[in-house]
Amino acid sequence: MAWRDLRALIDGLGSGVRRVGERFSPRFEIAAALREARADAPALLFDSIEGYPGWRVYGNLIANRERMARAFETTPEALAETYLQRRQQGIDPVGATQVPVKDVVVTHDDDLTGLLPILTHHEHDAAPYITTGVVLCSEPGTGRRGMGIHRMQVHGPRRLGLFLANPPLTLFHAAAEARGEPLEVAIALGLEPAIVVASVCKVGPLVPDKMAIAGALRGEPVPLIRGETVDVMVPARAEIVIEGRVLPGVRQHEGPFGENTGAYFSNESAVIEVTAVTHRREPLYPGLTPWAADVDMLLWLAAGTEMLRQLREHVAGVADLEIASGTAGFAMVVAVSGTSRSEVRRLIHLALAFDKRLKSVTVVDDDVDIRNPREVAWALATRLRPAHDTIIISGTDAYVIDPSASGAGQGSKIGFDATRGDGSASDKARLEPRALAKARAVLGELMG
Repeated sequence: MAWRDLRALIDGLGSGVRRVGERFSPRFEIAAALREARADAPALLFDSIEGYPGWRVYGNLIANRERMARAFETTPEALAETYLQRRQQGIDPVGATQVPVKDVVVTHDDDLTGLLPILTHHEHDAAPYITTGVVLCSEPGTGRRGMGIHRMQVHGPRRLGLFLANPPLTLFHAAAEARGEPLEVAIALGLEPAIVVASVCKVGPLVPDKMAIAGALRGEPVPLIRGETVDVMVPARAEIVIEGRVLPGVRQHEGPFGENTGAYFSNESAVIEVTAVTHRREPLYPGLTPWAADVDMLLWLAAGTEMLRQLREHVAGVADLEIASGTAGFAMVVAVSGTSRSEVRRLIHLALAFDKRLKSVTVVDDDVDIRNPREVAWALATRLRPAHDTIIISGTDAYVIDPSASGAGQGSKIGFDATRGDGSASDKARLEPRALAKARAVLGELMG
């Protein structure tokens, strides 16, 4: 049984959500709290937003596997396989019979920041930014649906800067501009995790329909309704929808903004002219802060599991994969079992070629806990032979937000074979199993 919407999930998490009664400002303060929240901390629901009576902001919702697994109604151990199995299916969306996202409809000329508690995240950010809005639109001429998360800067009362770096929206925008036409868009905010994950999952630029993937991930069709002022279908149980048109041939400086890399990035970006805002009563605004634990989990499930699937198709013995925390998907660790050194080298080359974003791959044996940075560091320190086990690839295309890239957009990539050598010298010292089980049981009770 799918979660009905975001609110149902938050209610279902019970003690996994902590309500914050103290008043917080959307300018810097909420972002600071969410950045400070650990991955193993509860999700946060801010009940008192300075300047926005009746609004709430939530965050840290999908910061760990336990809560993401609850969102997908599976276990943390089965989360990757559950995602990959459902991801191959498709459940088409349906027309909505209930439309809470249109409880309130605003089409007059109001200031966006007067309506919505859009967060200002970092000390030197140029303006408030929407960080987790799912942008929906249709391809001109074909009507094929596209969706993805793209950052948006508030430029003025009814204008947003839209940073487009990934298909299909880059393609749809280019097609509309070639016709000299605006591109109608809708920005959905406050969605259940299945729809958010589907919007950024790694698929071809045009097919399949990500909204059908969202239906498969949640186990039921996503109910949609047409926008008030744009011909775009939107999730009927979203918390907020912003409607508008991307203006053809218009660019405006956007940024600086503290990106998921932990560094600032600016761009000459497209511009949205806002035509309407709709939202639920007592709405929930999503507070996803760049370089926070939510981002790590979203990247792991939407991109890391896809890489795991691809590598398993090409290399025998691939056991598991983890995206290194805080790296914006630029670094990952892969665990293998019984894979030869030559195949490990091939795996490294394949992984670095599969994903333009990826800069660093470390391969370890499956006796290393790849989710424990201490164990990965141990493998690198004791099993890697730098002169023999390091692969460097120069002259690659760098990802657009990579702060280390050259002015020409060029970069390089590196791979480490930190798998064990031959002989007992590489054996890992282990604790006696029964003693370890007893220690864990007793300490688990003592530590709560």
